[in-house]
Amino acid sequence: MTARSIREPAPGLPPGFADEVEARLPALLERFYGEVRRDSDLGPVFEDAIQDWDHHLGVLADFWSSVMLTTGRYKGDPMAVHLRHAARIPSALFDRWLAIWTRATDEMMSPAVAAVMQAKASRIACSLDAALHFRLPKAETVPAS
Repeated sequence: MTARSIREPAPGLPPGFADEVEARLPALLERFYGEVRRDSDLGPVFEDAIQDWDHHLGVLADFWSSVMLTTGRYKGDPMAVHLRHAARIPSALFDRWLAIWTRATDEMMSPAVAAVMQAKASRIACSLDAALHFRLPKAETVPAS
């Protein structure tokens, strides 16, 4: 089995997908997180959590490159990072984050690429939301007879 080049789209991805993502990702993240930072609900959470935005945008570029193109550039643990801030991230903020992401990707990416990035962001938001807020009730112990 041979490794797939990041320039070869996975089956079902539009032609030129990887090139578009790599070329437009930095500007997309600048625009998107600029709007997130200005948002009255999301902004304070992000501003309190992130001290160095230039560094963070680089980490996010690595994250999205890894998620969308399987480049392996991102080496972090996004779940652990979000868990540290769980008390400040109610489920409704994920909907707001996704609305801004959808608007930014619609404006900056081709329709086919935007759709793939939006679907991936939605799955990520659902996973993070579940990890932060979904808890099963503790099982009752049944006394041994």
